Amino acid sequence: MRAIFYFLVTNLAVLILASLVFSVLSQFEFFQGMQGSMWGLLAFCTVFGIMGSFISLFLSKTIAKWSSRTRIIKSPETATERWLVNAVNEMSDREGIGRPEVGIFPSPAPNAFATGWNRNNALVAVSEGLLQQMNKEEVEAVLAHEVGHITNGDMLIMTLIQGVLNTFVMFFARIFGFVVDAALRQRDERGGTGIGFFIGTIVAEIFLGLLASLVVFWFSRQREFRADAKAAELTSHDAMISALKRLQVAAVPAHAQSGMPESMKAMGISSGKRIQKASLFSTHPPLEQRIVVLEQSRI
Repeated sequence: MRAIFYFLVTNLAVLILASLVFSVLSQFEFFQGMQGSMWGLLAFCTVFGIMGSFISLFLSKTIAKWSSRTRIIKSPETATERWLVNAVNEMSDREGIGRPEVGIFPSPAPNAFATGWNRNNALVAVSEGLLQQMNKEEVEAVLAHEVGHITNGDMLIMTLIQGVLNTFVMFFARIFGFVVDAALRQRDERGGTGIGFFIGTIVAEIFLGLLASLVVFWFSRQREFRADAKAAELTSHDAMISALKRLQVAAVPAHAQSGMPESMKAMGISSGKRIQKASLFSTHPPLEQRIVVLEQSRI
């Protein structure tokens, strides 16, 4: 339900903004008679904007396995592997979701991630560094955090929001391009679009893409708080707080700052950066802030 809510709200916001822009532009002569084609453009951008996001979602597990070199535990061979699989299975059963695949990826940096196109077809993976630098209770809390992402449907919600924002950027960048082109050409009655359209569209896509990224980053930070809360529920506040504190002082080699490829940093329990203060361009809140929120919720 949360995914549908965010999808409807963001879609409604884009439609309202489109209507307002159309109302303003309809006062200008160059735009009169173009509204029908503009709605067609909006439909085109919607299809391509959302389609691209969903293609990425459907391929997310495959890409994650390949890019992080994750080894899936199909038949546990060690006590640690058996424990990891059993812990994830137990949490998943408690949450009423399908049992995710469980894997380990080769990195000295302590990290973990969850991905997958739905709650019943997901992947939870931890790094070798996480298993080496955290105790059992802390690893359990990290696993619970990742299961929390799956339970909350964060991957689907992020995809829906990204798809709508892609539509927003594609559509309004082209509207801006039309306006710039009309202003430059003025009384030129030749059909088609000129160089002003292409320049205006590129500039607008850069600016609007930046604004859209702020929305995506904001939601990414909020989902970390929710996953932390779910981890505290499945394990304990003390275990999750201890795991976050461990990440603060974890030994991370300079060549492995995140432990994961650049494209996957947003999926990890930690961004791999020592964030000292909140940033609009961060996918994760500062560890200090996450710890404070958990400590306050325990009271």
